Amino acid sequence: MRVKSSKANKINVVTLGCSKNVYDSEVLMGQLKANDMEVSTDDEDANIVVINTCGFIGDAKEESINTIIDFVQLKEAGEIDKVFVTGCLSERYKTDLEKEITDVDQYFGTHDLPNLLQALGADYKKELVGERLTTTPKHYAYLKISEGCDRSCSFCAIPSIRGKHVSISIEDLVTEAQKLASNGVKELIMIAQDLTYYGLDLYGKRRLADLLKELVKIEGIEWLRLHYAYPTSFPMDALEVMRDEPKVCNYLDIPLQHTSTRLLESMRRGTTQEKTNALISKFRDMVPDIAIRTTLIVGYPGETQADFEEMKDWVADMKFDRLGVFAYSHEEDTPAYDLEDDVDEETKQLRVNDIMEIQASVSFELNSNKIGKVYKCIFDRVEDDYFVGRTEYDSPDVDNEVRVAVDDYYISLGDFIDIEITDATEYDLYGKPLGKSKNR
Repeated sequence: MRVKSSKANKINVVTLGCSKNVYDSEVLMGQLKANDMEVSTDDEDANIVVINTCGFIGDAKEESINTIIDFVQLKEAGEIDKVFVTGCLSERYKTDLEKEITDVDQYFGTHDLPNLLQALGADYKKELVGERLTTTPKHYAYLKISEGCDRSCSFCAIPSIRGKHVSISIEDLVTEAQKLASNGVKELIMIAQDLTYYGLDLYGKRRLADLLKELVKIEGIEWLRLHYAYPTSFPMDALEVMRDEPKVCNYLDIPLQHTSTRLLESMRRGTTQEKTNALISKFRDMVPDIAIRTTLIVGYPGETQADFEEMKDWVADMKFDRLGVFAYSHEEDTPAYDLEDDVDEETKQLRVNDIMEIQASVSFELNSNKIGKVYKCIFDRVEDDYFVGRTEYDSPDVDNEVRVAVDDYYISLGDFIDIEITDATEYDLYGKPLGKSKNR
């Protein structure tokens, strides 16, 4: 017989997946806090758990399911009282989950925030739109500018999970950004399923550039960073703002997915290798100092060894500043699911490793060229005897880091410091702050 825990009511929100889930969890916690409910991010302190799941690809789904099972077992042992599940996995597989993992108290989808709050004993407060309880370090925060996606990429289930593209108004985003700045946020990381589509639904045209022009006016915000752009019909006026406005980081995250024109067509990406190459060249012409981050998929149905060799050569030639690779995941309810998943898992992983080995070499070359140069950096944390920071060309958690020895110098977290780079590895830079004496 399961017993009730002896803990006072406290809600732990466990977040899995991408930065958009982080944002959603922060909105949930802000609502709970406004209802005078105690919220924790430490599972040992809470008796009620909300798991915000990811359902994008196989590995993420497995992590989400394992996390649900772990907390259900804690509930059965009497260590916690209730388990609620929300997010992408729950949106996508709610019926199956209700049948398979029955001891979860309730499942909610990605658009069920008011119902989830009601189940937790809280009221949804419409006047709090744009407010949240941030979980990132105090000096940076995510700013979600739209929800959903109107693209039809063959491998992606996000439109069926998140729905159609819906932009948030410029006025509401400015208000939200002002509140974040008043709380000490210096860097805004702008996220969406597709930044480049911003404004079409509200204003009848793409208005990412106009949004940037308003956000740079906010006192206290020093960096604006663009994540998750789409290569087709890219709004080049946004690049003009990046070029002309010091507050907009010379950084763009633009998943390109593949280089084979044949596979890009099957992926429904609306572009070709030639158009992709021309777009990247245009980016680099307009903003010569731009750092481009991209992601690729290997093992997509029909990818031959020749296709993969072409991709390897392309990665070596393009010299992307940052690059990640996913092994193709055969996902239900996507157009590609009708294709034969004909590249075996071992081959997919070998291809991932091969691409990342090439990128490691590219990254080492680019990083080595930074030795002796000075970069404005912001510092996020202390780790392994180093203050760990980033240049404007690096986003948290996914990109290169700048390390300064704790034993040699003192740096206040959240501060911008000019750092001279003294050494480099594939994914780390080492340096010393200008104008600071060594610790005695």
